[in-house]
Amino acid sequence: MEVKSTLRVINQADFPGRRGVTDGQTYQPLIGWPEVLETDRVRLGRATYKPGTYEQLHWHPIEACYYVISGHATVRDFEGKAYEVSAGSIIYAPAGIAGAHEWEVKESLEILDIRATNETNRKIQYTVDKKTKRSYIDLEDLAYREAISFKSHY
Repeated sequence: MEVKSTLRVINQADFPGRRGVTDGQTYQPLIGWPEVLETDRVRLGRATYKPGTYEQLHWHPIEACYYVISGHATVRDFEGKAYEVSAGSIIYAPAGIAGAHEWEVKESLEILDIRATNETNRKIQYTVDKKTKRSYIDLEDLAYREAISFKSHY
């Protein structure tokens, strides 16, 4: 029997970043994106934030895991508890509103964004109104995340 290697090595420098979901954020697709390297279930990206960037309280319908490569930020949870994060910090946000989080970037921040799905339309995020706790998503964000319509499985 002949077995051929399926190992792939990519260089992040070969894949430019693009606008992120909030002003001050750049997102670079790395693994699990059609334009880079398609995978069965994993998606990995690199996000950078300019100092002063604020990403509103939001949640995802899937788990999110972030590894801080460099920089410093304050991450707040659904109840408003603040966590100071810097190089080496890992932020795990379970799926659902209880895993909601917001970012206040203190100095240039670089993180790895790790998801257990490669489906862009499942990587959407819902903004949370802090007073009412109501969740919403703007139509433009749905379009950006390719979630205007979903594939039919009929």
